[in-house]
Amino acid sequence: MAYLPEPPFAHGSTARTGVLLVNLGTPDEPTAPAVRRYLAEFLWDPRVVEIPRLAWWPILRFILLTRPAKSAAKYAAVWTKEGSPLRVNLDRQVQLLRGYLGERVKSPLAVAGACRYGNPSIAAGLDELRAKGCDRILVLPLYPQYAASTTGSAMDALGAALSRLRNVPAVRSVRHFHDHPAYVKAIARAVNDYWMKHGRPDRLVMSFHGLPRFSLDRGDPYHCECHKSARLIATELGWNDGRALVTFQSRFGKAEWLQPYTDRTLEALGREGAGRVDVICPGFAADCLETLEEIAMEGRDAFLGAGGKEYHYIPTTNDSPAFMAALTRIALENLHGWASAEWDAQAADAEARASAARARALGAKN
Repeated sequence: MAYLPEPPFAHGSTARTGVLLVNLGTPDEPTAPAVRRYLAEFLWDPRVVEIPRLAWWPILRFILLTRPAKSAAKYAAVWTKEGSPLRVNLDRQVQLLRGYLGERVKSPLAVAGACRYGNPSIAAGLDELRAKGCDRILVLPLYPQYAASTTGSAMDALGAALSRLRNVPAVRSVRHFHDHPAYVKAIARAVNDYWMKHGRPDRLVMSFHGLPRFSLDRGDPYHCECHKSARLIATELGWNDGRALVTFQSRFGKAEWLQPYTDRTLEALGREGAGRVDVICPGFAADCLETLEEIAMEGRDAFLGAGGKEYHYIPTTNDSPAFMAALTRIALENLHGWASAEWDAQAADAEARASAARARALGAKN
């Protein structure tokens, strides 16, 4: 295998540390062809669908013939003038994290964003950081709770991208932050801010993305981490009682998934005549199709259609100051030894010039 070309290098250049924010991904546009490309990449990942490839391939072909048009209509319902909500939020998070870290760290830093599926890819994010001179990179997947199909898959893509490099940078990764106090407080802050404006509900549903039940049985910690996040958030809100419920959404296929299911729970609450239900999605770092269409729209229809009185979807943290402060703190904790508030720019510049001079004396051309 041929390695990819290395970015231009000059002796005396000051190395940087990079931070790569990674989210799940999104189609490039809300059209059937774009959704088909996205789903083909997403659903072919063996971390996402754990079915032997020969058995899965004909099923996937059928899905790619029938599902993209319906999914494209759903994406169109949440698409903004700026583009995909997830991509817009990711770009904002990158920009803000760059500024937040810049206020706290003097040593050179660069921040980039990437998607596990779609664009920009993890490989493209690495290329961007390496082109800026980063020889140490912190990969921060925007999944608070670890799952093999999310964080694990992102690490697979990272490894594949690194395998094509001749000069591999030092790499660290964040495994999860489901119980980080700053993350918990950011979620609770978003809820409390919403309640200050709109009042409080009778029930609070905390909906996490679902996984097949067998993932729990085979040792995936996701289910446990979701429940821990929910308990900590409810405690922070003062709602750690029967008013707060944990559910799982977005199931696919006929196999059993983690329960209780969000849609069935909302229908049951509606049949019970619940006055007002608020729903949050603590497992999502950015609003996307699963929150804006599935929960905010389909969830509302399920609850009200079953007899419920009032339904509110509370937007996730996105680029809120509390969440960006949390990401900054998480990044700084994992950048320990790589980034410093004591960095001396003048001393570093002098050392770079001296290094370039030594290299030229030995015959270096760059």
